[in-house]
Amino acid sequence: MAKAAVLMVEGYEESETMQIVDLLRRAGVETHTFRFQDDPFVRSMQGMYVKADKVFSDEVRAYDVIIVPGGRTAAAPLIANEKVMDTLRWFDEQGRLVCAMCSGTTVLEAAGVLAGKRVTGYTGYDQRLTSAREFVADEVAVWDANVVTSQGPATSYPFAFKIMEALGIDPSPLKGRLLYAKAQGR
Repeated sequence: MAKAAVLMVEGYEESETMQIVDLLRRAGVETHTFRFQDDPFVRSMQGMYVKADKVFSDEVRAYDVIIVPGGRTAAAPLIANEKVMDTLRWFDEQGRLVCAMCSGTTVLEAAGVLAGKRVTGYTGYDQRLTSAREFVADEVAVWDANVVTSQGPATSYPFAFKIMEALGIDPSPLKGRLLYAKAQGR
């Protein structure tokens, strides 16, 4: 069974984080959230407190996927955390999946993970994700090699489905159960 680590730092975007965790768990991916504080309850961008599963540590390296959700104030502390930067680089060097959406994509940029990749990100991020080979503004989720990126809060579902595809999981049955296909989601 694949394992996914989702980073939760104060200011994370709650809808992105919780929807990704929910969808991956429904697809059979063992998914845990990792915090950067002693208190297990992490304050989100909108002030909601959600209990994270574990404290960020080297344990994350036992996972197949690392995911950086967005949040207006969440990127800066992750970029400032050298252990996070080293872990993202390590995942990339190992060819493991490194995934981010919204402001989380700027964390991957700072770690050097987007270099030479085809990516997408939030509106205007083509000016921030400058190491990418190509910034694709008209695709909500993009998978290139071992990197999956997505635009923002409204794209959690396509982002999670793209991660599933990168893990070799067909998201079609889940889309059907969620009525995603009936709503003609892409």
